Amino acid sequence: MIYKNLFCRICFATLIAVFATNTFFAQGRERVVQSQPEPTAESVQPNNGEEDSTSVNKGKPFPYSPPVQKRSILTQPIIIVSQPQNVAPKSDNKPTPVNYPNTQSLNSVNQKLLRAIQSKIGIPYVYGSEGPNSYDCSGLVWSVFQSAGVSFERGSARSFWQNFEIPTESDKYKFGTLVFFNGLGHVGIVADENGFYHASSSKGVTYSPFAGYWEKRVVGFRRIPLNVN
Repeated sequence: MIYKNLFCRICFATLIAVFATNTFFAQGRERVVQSQPEPTAESVQPNNGEEDSTSVNKGKPFPYSPPVQKRSILTQPIIIVSQPQNVAPKSDNKPTPVNYPNTQSLNSVNQKLLRAIQSKIGIPYVYGSEGPNSYDCSGLVWSVFQSAGVSFERGSARSFWQNFEIPTESDKYKFGTLVFFNGLGHVGIVADENGFYHASSSKGVTYSPFAGYWEKRVVGFRRIPLNVN
């Protein structure tokens, strides 16, 4: 009885061992069948004559992802638009010319001045007189400028020298400039570079040339500004 039980156990163990061995070999065969080689790009045929996307990567195993090509970024040029600055609008108005108060244009003054002098030619000289029937040198200057519309205080030849402006070189011999003689004791009105008008003690109101007697006695020149009131 004991041997019979022992025999049965040995047979049962043998069956279990055989079953386990068959199961192991069966699993090994399944692994061999499943482990087939992976297809390559060479084994893939293009469809309908069109080039497959994987043809450029022949010999590389699947799955295969082609490299991502970097796209160039086209940068647009940056245009900087400068903002207009606050610029004052241009005015169409022309600058207003400066006009002295209570005066007229130089040409008009000169014309009146010349007419006033010519109207007095030949009137006799009297010291301290300012017209209309006689004149001394400073009285004649004051009177003819008054007639031309240029007003200033009556004075002597010396006061005119002190109160009026020094002319430029180009204005010294222009009509209307005052010319002084004999240590500021006598004054006349320049006609041009050749002569002047004055009240002569011997001839009365007259025109005299510079050449000769008078050119050696010239002290200087002064201009009466047109804005003198």
